[in-house]
Amino acid sequence: MNWLLAIARAIDRMNATFGAVAAAAVFAACMVSAGNATVRYLASSSSNAWLEIQWYLFGACVMLGASDVLRLNEHVRVDVLYGRLSGRAKAWVDLLGMLVFLLPVTVVIGVMAWPWFVDAYRTHEMSGNAGGLVRWPVKLLLPLGFGLLALQGLSETVKRVGFLAGVHRMDTHYERPLQ
Repeated sequence: MNWLLAIARAIDRMNATFGAVAAAAVFAACMVSAGNATVRYLASSSSNAWLEIQWYLFGACVMLGASDVLRLNEHVRVDVLYGRLSGRAKAWVDLLGMLVFLLPVTVVIGVMAWPWFVDAYRTHEMSGNAGGLVRWPVKLLLPLGFGLLALQGLSETVKRVGFLAGVHRMDTHYERPLQ
């Protein structure tokens, strides 16, 4: 179990790094948006590439940040009963949710998105907009993001099993989001 927990910690570190990249993409998207709006209103000039890069950066925020959100246990969950459960019961609910829902869905979507990316890369697909960007980098975000999410799901699964087995300490405190 210790070697699995070591792998889980390595996955956690990797996804924390991708989370930092996602945070930087948020800042970059804000700067590009502000710069584009400023140039558009002051100089009456714009480019589709600047508009598209905002969407690419937003895609990076979501697809590279989702696994870090799961790592931090800040993801959305249905908490009708969850907040009232004991730590062990929460671990069981999380474990079953990851095995039944998260992992199968992330693997299927990641596998299905891979050929879509490969085709765009091989054909050097470009945006249909005048002055638009090459599409394969943004299409790579789908299989990459779902792959990272699947890896984090495996990490969380290992940690929950370790917690249930009594070999891994875990904070099971959960605060309901403010409504």
